[in-house]
Amino acid sequence: MKKITIIIPAYNEEESLPLLYERLEKLMNEIKNYEIEVLFINDGSKDKTIQIIKELRQKDKRISYVDFSRNFGKEIAMLAGLDYATGDAVIFMDADLQDPPELIPELIKYWEQGYDDVYARRSSRKGETWLKKFTSKMYYRVLQSLTRVEIQKDTGDFRLLDRRCVNALKKLRESQRCSKSMFSWIGYKKKEVMYERDPRIAGKTKWNYRKLIDLAIDGITSFTTSPLRISTYLSIPTFLALFVYFIYVIVKCCVLNVAIQAYQAIILLILFFAGVQILLFGIVGEYLGRIFNETKNRPLYFVNEYNDVKEMNE
Repeated sequence: MKKITIIIPAYNEEESLPLLYERLEKLMNEIKNYEIEVLFINDGSKDKTIQIIKELRQKDKRISYVDFSRNFGKEIAMLAGLDYATGDAVIFMDADLQDPPELIPELIKYWEQGYDDVYARRSSRKGETWLKKFTSKMYYRVLQSLTRVEIQKDTGDFRLLDRRCVNALKKLRESQRCSKSMFSWIGYKKKEVMYERDPRIAGKTKWNYRKLIDLAIDGITSFTTSPLRISTYLSIPTFLALFVYFIYVIVKCCVLNVAIQAYQAIILLILFFAGVQILLFGIVGEYLGRIFNETKNRPLYFVNEYNDVKEMNE
């Protein structure tokens, strides 16, 4: 009998966990031909999330959990899920029930047909503002323009991954992670499944625009070095504009016999090039910061407890 691990990162989800388990229990009882493991990754929650997970495990041994020593972020929680998952395939889903568990049998169906990465694509995004939908669309467009690897649009983390995809992702140990990009980068045979994303069932979203911007920057800088080429792309039109402006000044002085106030042109040029330099320094700084973090070679996370057993983190 094949085993499937459902990985669910959780951070302050005490309100949604009982509702989530109710639907997962019904689903697990209906799936007869597979052994199901539900692996919660408690990402340093400050509410009763870990207590609720432990209570669920006491009455249902299909529930497993990894309890972080502190909050390390969802991306690291997903990696920990891969490290601790024991299934022949894993399924990522959120704890807020925006990803419907009832779609899991369809993901399994395509996995059995030979697909390694069966990802759920959102046909609609209920409960999200127009601004968030627009910025998400623009982000995927920018990311795709910067890389030659095909990026799945309007997809989140809700997907099924075969064990060989899991093993490939476990080899990618960088600290600045963007799983959505990594899913595309590793390749393998992929299949799209459309679904309607539901609004959050309970609690409040943990994502604000600052965190989303940070995630977008991590996604771009961890996936491609194309922004480093911006200096080259900017230098050509910059020097072309400078050359045209120089010709314009010379012609105006010679033909119209009009004096040009040099200090105005100098100030504009200084401001322009200073702005370009600041932009480029910022881009280089982003990559240098990531190099700094990677060279420290710190462990990506520490575990406080795994299934009632205290971790020594040796």
